[in-house]
Amino acid sequence: MKTRAAFIFLLALTAPALAQAPSGGDTPGSATNKTPPPVTGEQVYKQVCQACHMADGMGGKGAAMIPALAKNAKLEEPGYPIGMIMQGRGAMPPLTDLLGPAQIAGVVTYVRTHFGNNYKKPVTEAEVKMMMGQ
Repeated sequence: MKTRAAFIFLLALTAPALAQAPSGGDTPGSATNKTPPPVTGEQVYKQVCQACHMADGMGGKGAAMIPALAKNAKLEEPGYPIGMIMQGRGAMPPLTDLLGPAQIAGVVTYVRTHFGNNYKKPVTEAEVKMMMGQ
């Protein structure tokens, strides 16, 4: 039941944005309104993670407790954030249907080197694939 409530919560957060998105892509006389898929870790964070974890990585409290990524000692071991993205937990759904291994590696590296975190070793796509059993 918690998973269903979390899904409904996330759907409620994104519904206003989805309702405003044009259905046809281009509009007459304008450029494409579609946002390109995120490629870099920073782009993934801003397009996927920031809505809940906030621009400063401090997370939040409200309908659900969103953990802070800023100054988070749990991020020292890269397997922890990779696992969280792959499996989800609490209000956070698994994101492997949305993000590929390279995107996961990029966003984990980004989070581990920003928001007061100083874990410099980059996470590789190979590490993510290994955790995915690929």
